[in-house]
Amino acid sequence: MLAGQSAVYEPEELSLLGQVLDEAVRALPASLRTARHRTEIARNILACAATGERDPVELELAGLINLKVTAAA
Repeated sequence: MLAGQSAVYEPEELSLLGQVLDEAVRALPASLRTARHRTEIARNILACAATGERDPVELELAGLINLKVTAAA
């Protein structure tokens, strides 16, 4: 989905996307379960869902695949 575009989701789809987001966040180590990471995962999931994907495994992978994690120095 391009910036400025929007998608419309049915209630069942929103429920699925919320469940996928929760599962993706739970898959992270506790130290990485931050609001910033949750937001980034949500954006990634929504971008994938906008392509028509509805498989929960694929959506979760999409949510986590490009997660930017910075190591504490």
